[in-house]
Amino acid sequence: MRTGACLALSSQAGIPLPAAARQKADVGYLVTDVKPTRTCVFVDGQYLGPAASFRIPRKYELAPGEHRLLLTDPRCEDYTTSIQIQAGKTLKVERTLTSLPAPQPPFAILKIKSDSKFDGVWLNGKFVGHADEFDNPFQKLSLPPGEYTVRIASAGGQTKHEEKVILAADKETVVTAIQK
Repeated sequence: MRTGACLALSSQAGIPLPAAARQKADVGYLVTDVKPTRTCVFVDGQYLGPAASFRIPRKYELAPGEHRLLLTDPRCEDYTTSIQIQAGKTLKVERTLTSLPAPQPPFAILKIKSDSKFDGVWLNGKFVGHADEFDNPFQKLSLPPGEYTVRIASAGGQTKHEEKVILAADKETVVTAIQK
């Protein structure tokens, strides 16, 4: 109770409030509590990032109004819906995506090296995950052998690197997107 009174007095006296106490009136927020947590969040076709970071739902700032939400994960069926964002309010979207059947071998192996763990990775125009899912000795993307166009883009959708690769069965290919 006392804290609220102090905040009210501070703002009336012209003393700036701490950032945590201020609320932006011209934006709303989207919180994504989605399983799997590595699901990618797109709003109005723009890549925002993963649904969670270290299993903690992420919070995204959006303009008020109606938006198109796409939740996509290569191991699951996509989920698309319309959302309404209100200024100064938070909309929480909770969803568990439906799993797809597991692919069958033989597999080619793709590894990604990037300077940002939240960079998105697309194969032939389809989102397949985040850079940090495919960048260490224990993480990789197993795919049917063949030719692919690999695109790595930052959150916000700007392409950092794009190239065509031919993936061979039981061979590892590394694609790098590190900006200097």
